Amino acid sequence: MFYLARVIFVMPEFLKLPVTSLRRRVDLTNLTFCAEESVGLLGQTRAQHALAFGIAMKTFGYNIFVMGDPGFGRISLVYETLTKHAKHQVSPASYAYVDNFDQPREPLALALPTNIGHQFNKDIESLLDALLVIFPVAFESPVYQQKKNAIERQFTQFYDQAISLVELQALASGIAVFKESDVISYAPIRDNVPLSDELLAQLPKAERESFYEQVRLLEDYLSDQLLNLPQWRRDMAEQIKQLNASVVCHAIAPLFTELHVKYQDIASVSAYLTEVERHLNLTIANNFMPGLPFDEQEPRLKKAALMEQYAPNILFNHELEKGAPVIYEPHPLYQNVFGRIEYSSDQGAMITNYRRICAGSLHKANGGYLILDAEKIIANPYVWDALKRALKQGSIEIESPFSEVSIQTMTLKPEIIPLQVKIILVGTAESYYLLEEYDEEFNELFKVLVDFDHAITLTEQTITHFAHLIKHHAETAQLLPITNAAIAQLLEHSCRLSEKQHKFSARIKDILDCVDEADLLSRLTLRDQIDVDDIEQALAAKEYRNGKVSQTILDDMLDGTILIDTEGEAIGKINGLTVLEMGGSGFGMPARITTTVSPGSRGIVDIEREAELGQAIHSKGVLILTGYLGHFYAQHFPLAISASIAIEQSYSFVDGDSASLAELCSLISALTGVAIKQALAITGSINQYGEVQAIGGVNEKIEGFFRLCQARGLTGQHGVIIPAANSSNLMLKKEVIDAVEKNLFAVYAVSTVNEALELLTGEIAGLPDKEGKYPEQSINYKAISRLKEIAEIAAEDDKEEE
Repeated sequence: MFYLARVIFVMPEFLKLPVTSLRRRVDLTNLTFCAEESVGLLGQTRAQHALAFGIAMKTFGYNIFVMGDPGFGRISLVYETLTKHAKHQVSPASYAYVDNFDQPREPLALALPTNIGHQFNKDIESLLDALLVIFPVAFESPVYQQKKNAIERQFTQFYDQAISLVELQALASGIAVFKESDVISYAPIRDNVPLSDELLAQLPKAERESFYEQVRLLEDYLSDQLLNLPQWRRDMAEQIKQLNASVVCHAIAPLFTELHVKYQDIASVSAYLTEVERHLNLTIANNFMPGLPFDEQEPRLKKAALMEQYAPNILFNHELEKGAPVIYEPHPLYQNVFGRIEYSSDQGAMITNYRRICAGSLHKANGGYLILDAEKIIANPYVWDALKRALKQGSIEIESPFSEVSIQTMTLKPEIIPLQVKIILVGTAESYYLLEEYDEEFNELFKVLVDFDHAITLTEQTITHFAHLIKHHAETAQLLPITNAAIAQLLEHSCRLSEKQHKFSARIKDILDCVDEADLLSRLTLRDQIDVDDIEQALAAKEYRNGKVSQTILDDMLDGTILIDTEGEAIGKINGLTVLEMGGSGFGMPARITTTVSPGSRGIVDIEREAELGQAIHSKGVLILTGYLGHFYAQHFPLAISASIAIEQSYSFVDGDSASLAELCSLISALTGVAIKQALAITGSINQYGEVQAIGGVNEKIEGFFRLCQARGLTGQHGVIIPAANSSNLMLKKEVIDAVEKNLFAVYAVSTVNEALELLTGEIAGLPDKEGKYPEQSINYKAISRLKEIAEIAAEDDKEEE
């Protein structure tokens, strides 16, 4: 049975929040600015201390993970801090790849002192330019030609002596010997005159056969005399080769002497110059001799060919005065981080050499600091594993990331370069905990966590810093001057974003975007400065741009498509408050929650959960209701109830426990038959002892219900009930505050379920006496009576079944 009698109850005014508590006001009228004041990162003291510690630690594994949401100034803090610190460090060595003349597929890495790389490359280029001037002119000098002709004459003398002996032997046999080029021919002599081929053919057969036999004997003799001809040729070629080498050596010696003196203190460079000097002997002899195809090419092509073979490939060249490098890699693909080898097509074949080795960001940051986006590192294949391997091994190896899946694209194996770098990963909390959970090596390599605060406490120092940051942005971006009142409005909006009256949001980027938008609106209205009205219009314009869905839902409520009552009373029906987040924006909206109760022992059925729409936290909130009923109402009899709770016209996933207070009040209303005022809406979570707990999105929830009530017409009875713990989170809009000030709308803050019940029903909830009994006609008394009645019905049913 229901208890319908009502007790006259006066609304507890102390639960109504005053206007002054609905929004934090900031007054910057007397704020002054100092031109010399530095603009750095706003707040984040903890993060700055952690970053300084991570930079100072040189031990292996003390790499840094900077954790925070985008817009917090993470990369700005890291880059500025590292840049200031790096200026005071010693600039690291530069590196270059050069040709390995003995193993061309394995280019050598040269470590070069700071600021030497480009100069070394220019010196090699100057050396090659000098070679093009000296050769092949050096081979055309009279001295060289005389020595070469002498060697060739010696070979000719050996050859002529052999032919002379054959000629003497032939004359003795009456045969003439003819030499034309390298061809030897014979003819019989008659009357001291060699016979022609026609006359030879007219000789008798016997004479001809005798002649041929003598020629055969002469050829055998000639072969014996020329038996050493190949050796003579080899000796001549070797002597010419030695002559060429001597000419090259004497010609280039002065060029290399100067370079050896200049780089005598750099062992790797000195060794490379020695190898170049040795290898040039062969290159010049094979390519720069007069008459060779290479000699006929244009000087430009000659130089390009020499540069491809001898010029160093400077991967990176650190400058002396800049200290340690600080590199930010915005696009960390494998090739961008670890370097790559490029290829060119030559008649359909892909070719490469050491000159096509390209440095990655790890090479450029070697000896300094490398900043990477954690989310991008995780998303790009092979990068994370390769980065860990490089840190553990202390070296950079340029290799194909696809070698493990048998896609071979490498033709070079460059020498490994030693690595000494501090990695700074910048990412969200989700990325940090993902890596920590799934990679056992993560904590060994990234021992320093720089955790950014989501909100910054309002102090005189932070307020001044905030204002100076806004002023600085307006000046550097060439915006209109901004007033102190406009800055105060921005600071209040930042507090709203943080949902705290004593703190403002660390997402300064959102505030700077608002300044940019306000500047446009101010210019369109031909103003000469950005004032409060411009800020308010910019915020309103952004809300309007993103407000299509919220306006559609409001229209559906107004035309009755979505059932939400804002006047009258109803049993088992209550207006809950929700926040709907879509993309980068969110808005509040009321939602009808209904409850039905009947005898039985099914317990409290969460329809959202049964329909697989209720998520874990929401389901937990509903389960707490059973604990509340048992603790307050069923201490002397078993709790037997069948109840169903639903968020009406909800067709998407529901999560969070902020509706648990509304669900409990709706359940008690359905249980006791006490009606709930539909002019009120409520939000809050509860525990099993009836204490009301804080929730999120309180401003959006209040404003969502206010918009509906305002559209239907405010009567002075409308209001919302929120947890008292959320009072410090209120940063409501001006229109809501104005309505509260005119007593057209109210905001109530409750700490217990009883306070909420009394506001919603206008009846006394009731407190237990020393014996644990509630006053008659109180809501709690009615709830116990009804539950006891249901328990008795359930007990009788059980007896009948037995």
